[in-house]
Amino acid sequence: MGVLTSEAVVLRTWPVQEADLIVSLFTREYGRVRGVAKSALKSRKRFGGALEPMTVARAWFAERPRQELMRLDQLEIVRSPLAAPVDAVRMTVLSFYAEALDEALPEHDPQETVFRLAVSVLEQTTVEQTWMPLTYFQLWLTRLMGLLPDLGHCTACGEALQAAEVSFNSFGDGLFCAAHRNGNASGLSADSWQMAQRMLRAPVGSFVGEEWPRRRGQDLRRYTLQALERHLEKKLRSAEALGRLGR
Repeated sequence: MGVLTSEAVVLRTWPVQEADLIVSLFTREYGRVRGVAKSALKSRKRFGGALEPMTVARAWFAERPRQELMRLDQLEIVRSPLAAPVDAVRMTVLSFYAEALDEALPEHDPQETVFRLAVSVLEQTTVEQTWMPLTYFQLWLTRLMGLLPDLGHCTACGEALQAAEVSFNSFGDGLFCAAHRNGNASGLSADSWQMAQRMLRAPVGSFVGEEWPRRRGQDLRRYTLQALERHLEKKLRSAEALGRLGR
């Protein structure tokens, strides 16, 4: 097979041998792939600063006969996360995006809608604004993976939910009405419940300018994170790091 090219998001890198790296890429046309970048730690011409997680780049790569890993030839930066100001919260949110995508996406399975989600939240994730795009990303990734229930009705009885009574628990999927709330349940605030429904109907840019302190949507992020981690059957390390941060 000849050299393939695609727009891609860099997810993770691992050192191998002296100067080589294994790179996990989420490509628009070919889904998630992994490739060996020979001499990546030495070659600024072919890779430059394009290996930072959540860099959007044009990638050139090719399959290798009888090899599981692609040969990654070159990355050309389209948008670098380091082009904008950086702080600990923003970098940890970017790490969460990368880890969640790398763990959740199957290999070689194009996911155009997820790719567009990743690029759109990257554009909005700034030092001044991190919690809103993070909330949007978690909600939509959960939905696109088929893990988000009907937000309007109780999972147990099918009755319409009311804003003041919505709950969820850590042991199973779904949202529940007051009659089916169990002793281990956590409440989902009216603002979060209504915000989730708004977010499912509008692009992330629609929410720019709204006040988003860390506490806003925190229960919704906890709910969607639980759904993701149950599906993955593992804890996301970057989520634990986010839990230790705040402002």
